[in-house]
Amino acid sequence: MGGLRKLAASFVVPGPCGVAVRDRFKHLTARDERVLRAVGAHQGALASHDLKARCVDGLEHGADTWAARKRELTGLSSSRIAGAITKATHDQWALARRCQAAHIQNLEAGIKTLRHRLSLPLGEKGTKRAAGGYRSQGEWFRKSRRLAALQDRHAAAVADWQAGRVRVVRGGKRLLNTRHHLAEAELTEARWRERWEAGRSFLAADGESGKRFGNETIRVTPHGEVSIRLPAPLAHLANAKHGRYTLTATVAFAHRGVEWADRIEANRAVAYRIHLDTERGRWYLTASWQRPVVQTIALEAARARGMIGVDTNADHFAAYRLDRHGNPVGDPHRFGYDLSGTTAHRDAQIRHALTRLINWAGRVGVAAIGIEDLDFTTEATREKHGRRKRFRQLICGIPTGKLKARLVSMAAEHGLSIVAVDPAYTSLWGAQHWQKPLATPHRTMSRHDAAGIAIARRALGHPIRRRTAPPPHDRSDRAGHRTVQAAPGNRGREGTRPPTTDRPPGGPSPNGTRKREPSASNTVRDAPSTQQWVQDSLMRTG
Repeated sequence: MGGLRKLAASFVVPGPCGVAVRDRFKHLTARDERVLRAVGAHQGALASHDLKARCVDGLEHGADTWAARKRELTGLSSSRIAGAITKATHDQWALARRCQAAHIQNLEAGIKTLRHRLSLPLGEKGTKRAAGGYRSQGEWFRKSRRLAALQDRHAAAVADWQAGRVRVVRGGKRLLNTRHHLAEAELTEARWRERWEAGRSFLAADGESGKRFGNETIRVTPHGEVSIRLPAPLAHLANAKHGRYTLTATVAFAHRGVEWADRIEANRAVAYRIHLDTERGRWYLTASWQRPVVQTIALEAARARGMIGVDTNADHFAAYRLDRHGNPVGDPHRFGYDLSGTTAHRDAQIRHALTRLINWAGRVGVAAIGIEDLDFTTEATREKHGRRKRFRQLICGIPTGKLKARLVSMAAEHGLSIVAVDPAYTSLWGAQHWQKPLATPHRTMSRHDAAGIAIARRALGHPIRRRTAPPPHDRSDRAGHRTVQAAPGNRGREGTRPPTTDRPPGGPSPNGTRKREPSASNTVRDAPSTQQWVQDSLMRTG
C-alpha cells in the first residue's frame, strides 16, 4: 500500500454563477444584415487593434495602459463599446496565457517520459506505472531526436511565458490555416472569407444595471424589439432617434423567458451578443446575466438520500445507484452518446445523455450525483502511451471540461448536487470488488458499471472494498469485528449462527419428539454434508 498515492477529499461542486439563452433573428431584411455586418466589421477591427496593443504591453500592463486604450477606442465608437472591447481583450489574453501554461506542462510531461525511457536498456519491459525501454536502436535514435526537439520547444515556450508574450489569432488559427488548404476543406475562397469575417466580427455589449432594459448599447424590449446604438462613424445608418438602428426582426426567448423578462423590466444588467452562423446562414442573439452565488449544501446533506455514481467513458455514462449505507440498488444504467461529427452534434449528444441521467436521478429520489474529477490534459501525450494511438484517441474523446460544466448547470436546475471525487483506482478497485459479485445470469456487469459503484461509495465516504479478510483465528470473530463490516451497534449479521433446531446440538428435543421422520434406510448417515453456509457480503447495515 506504500506505493498508492494519497487520495483527495470529495467535495460538493459549486453551482453555476451565470445564465445564457439564445434565440434566432427571423425575417431580417437585406438592410438589417448590411447594418449588422458593417457594425460587426467596424468594431471587430477595433477589437483586433486593441488585442495587438494588449499583447505588446505584455506583463507591463496596468490600469494606466488600460485607461489609455479605452480612451482611444471611445473616440471611434462609444464609452460602453470601448469597455466591452477592452474586457473581451483581457479575457482573450488571459485565456492565451492559460493555454500557454498547459502547453508547457504538456511538454514537460513528454520530456520526462522520453528521458526515462531513453535511460533504460533496449527491450526492457515496462510496468503498469512506467513504460519500458525502446525496442530497437533505430527507435531509440528517433526518440532521442524528438527529445531534443521537445526541449527546444519547451525553452521557447518558457521564454515566451517569462516575457509575457502570447500568440493569438482573432478568428482562430485553424480557420486561418484553412485558407491555404481550401481544396481539402471543400471551401471556396468566398465561402472561407465569409467565415473569416464572421469569426472576427464583434457585436457584443455588457449590461448595466439602472439603464433602460439593462443595456444601453444593445437594447431589447419586453416585446422582443432589438435596437443597436451605432458607433460614431456609422451614425448615418441610424433609422431611429439618438443614433440607434432598430431591427425589423424580433426575438422571444422560449427558455428562461420569464426570468429574462423580470430582469429587463426591473432594469437589471443583461449582456447581449449578436453573431452569424455561416453554415446555416442565420443570425442569433445571445442574452446572458449573472446569478447570485448559489450556496452549496453540506456534503453530509448530499449523502443523506444515497448517491448515483457516474463513470465517464468515450461513448457512454455508466451509472449505478447506491443507498446511504453504500449498498447497490437495482441494476446498472448506461446512457450512450456519439461524439463523432460536428461540434454541435457532440454537444447535443452530451446534453441528451445528461438529461436522461438527471431525469433518472429525480425519479429514484437521490439528492446528489457522484462523478470523477477528471482532467486528461497530461494523460494524452504520445510519449506516455507510445504506439497506443487508439488509446490516446480514446482518452482525448472523453468529454471532461464541457461535461462538468454542463452537468453542474443542468443538475442545479433540478435541485441536484454534484460531488466530485478523486478518480484514482476507481476502475481497478471497482472491478476487483464489485464486478464479479454483482454479475448474475440476468445482469451483465461491465468494468465501467463497477467503477460507477466505486465512485458512488467514495462520494458517500465509504471505502470501495466490500469487506476485509476473515479474522485470523477462527469464525467466532475472536479477533474483533471486521473493519469494513457492519457497525458495532448492529451485530445481527456478526453474531454466532443460531442452531437449525430448538435444541442444543446432540441433545434431545424439548417435547421428546423428532422434528421429522427419518429418511430412507439406505441413507448414508456418516457422509459429510456438502452444504456450506456463506455469509452475504454484499449488504450493509451501517
